[in-house]
Amino acid sequence: METRPLGRTGLQVSLLCLGTMTWGQQNTEAEGHEQMDYALAQGVNFFDTAELYSIPPSADTQGSTERIIGTWFQSRGSRDKVILASKVIGRSVMDWFRDGRIPGELNRAQMTEALEKSLKRLKTDYIDLYQLHWPDRPLPWGGNPTVYRHQDYVGPENPIEQILEVLGDFVKAGKIRHIGLSNESAWGTMKFVQVSDARGLPRVASVQNAYNLVNRTYETALAEISMREQVGLLAYSPLAQGYLTGKYLNGARPEGSRTTLFNRGQRYEKPGAEIALAKYVALAKDWSLDPAQMALAFVNSRPFLASNIIGATRMEQLKTDIASVNVKLAPELLEQIDAIHQVHMNPCP
Repeated sequence: METRPLGRTGLQVSLLCLGTMTWGQQNTEAEGHEQMDYALAQGVNFFDTAELYSIPPSADTQGSTERIIGTWFQSRGSRDKVILASKVIGRSVMDWFRDGRIPGELNRAQMTEALEKSLKRLKTDYIDLYQLHWPDRPLPWGGNPTVYRHQDYVGPENPIEQILEVLGDFVKAGKIRHIGLSNESAWGTMKFVQVSDARGLPRVASVQNAYNLVNRTYETALAEISMREQVGLLAYSPLAQGYLTGKYLNGARPEGSRTTLFNRGQRYEKPGAEIALAKYVALAKDWSLDPAQMALAFVNSRPFLASNIIGATRMEQLKTDIASVNVKLAPELLEQIDAIHQVHMNPCP
């Protein structure tokens, strides 16, 4: 398993990161434990979770994924073998995360409560990478609006300087080691970097944003930041929620799949998405490749990538995904991927 640097932290994370958000709804505790056992045995040393998980979010299942990881750490005694990432929610109308049923925001009291609860669920004294799940300031979900109208995104926000000060105190206390962003924009990422550098506060190591064949918006501005500032991409949804496997083409809805269960695939059902998805699936078959492995291998090939977050509900899916590290895409295939991208550019931002 190849490893890559996590920003300037000195940590080397596996090329693939084990995503965990299905554990607690689509997957049982035993299945989560089985996935972690297998991933670790295959050289995956990086696991990602969040106080929000499992998905879809609800008061009944919030924190369930962290609890499953915690019982695995406890039963396996393997905390020291894993680089663990978790997240605190950004500003939100969801009120079930905090005592007193108050809407979420990134202030000192809420961030402290969130961290203490995550540590307790995870049965650990520290988190290696603590990420802001989405910004505190108003911003379109994902940090990549197709059109940014500033007047539409003005509202209450906690200053980035204050958020970094809180995170800095967590680092000093030994409760977290490093910090990261998620669903963040280019402006937001650079602002965090600038404030950190100017004030000697913890420096952002990574940005966890969506990145896949039908959403390459990260390349527009954030990729340069990744390369110049050593803030690596943690790519989520590299299979476009499974749509790049081809299993949803022509309206198919496989039993037990996320879109079938929860009807949350709208991001990958936008106008123009189906034809682009079909072309990538057909291209993989032309090259005698599994469509999922081609899609993952493409993400793996990006120089601005720190780690590619894979997730699976079944062990056979996980085995296929992890085996993608052995797939190297020929230059001619990469050119053909770019040719499709030129015609069908980012239909699913």
